[in-house]
Amino acid sequence: MNKVVKVDSLKSLFKDGMTIMIGGFLGCGTPEKLVDLLIDMNIKELTIIGNDTSFVDKGIGRLIANNQVKKVIASHIGTNSETGRLMNEGKMEVELSPQGTLIERIRAGGFGLGGVLTETGIGTLVEENKQKINVNKKEYLLELPLKADIGLIKGSVVDKFGNVYYKGTTKNFNPMIAMASDKVIVEAESVVNTGDIKQESVMTPGVLIDYIVKGDE
Repeated sequence: MNKVVKVDSLKSLFKDGMTIMIGGFLGCGTPEKLVDLLIDMNIKELTIIGNDTSFVDKGIGRLIANNQVKKVIASHIGTNSETGRLMNEGKMEVELSPQGTLIERIRAGGFGLGGVLTETGIGTLVEENKQKINVNKKEYLLELPLKADIGLIKGSVVDKFGNVYYKGTTKNFNPMIAMASDKVIVEAESVVNTGDIKQESVMTPGVLIDYIVKGDE
């Protein structure tokens, strides 16, 4: 299988109503070219899972501003006024999850776990409609796993098999998203031959990657 493909060849993978995970932290490490594709196709009624909703003109925020998202699951939305407006007007559902809890829920989805027990959120709005479990006389919230139909991630250096290296903080949620998505597309800043990335530098193994697109094309 040739994993390096033209972005337009991916159009058949997307449809209305999908759940899509998108990497990035305030747009850092977000695959903007793949976001462009979703906008160009005008895919609607999406459930988007990510660390945050970035800014109105960047990353996930662009999908929200284009009215393509029905639900967001994120750790915060404060940097995107459009997310808050749509939520307050009842036009888009927003599920806020503490950042540590959110990444653990994604990890649980990727590793096949039934959920995560955490004290975070006990006694707050976060605990609404969630099961509580007592372990050794201590109360925890059961946070359920998160998975996606498609994961969109960005890699700094990607070899042709799909092994990914992330530079600095661009790593953020990307590796876990690759674990918790049925299909994974990586947008690569640089594509190199298989084996050119040192084994110890591989942060996401190529076996998890289905498609590679070059960010500079």
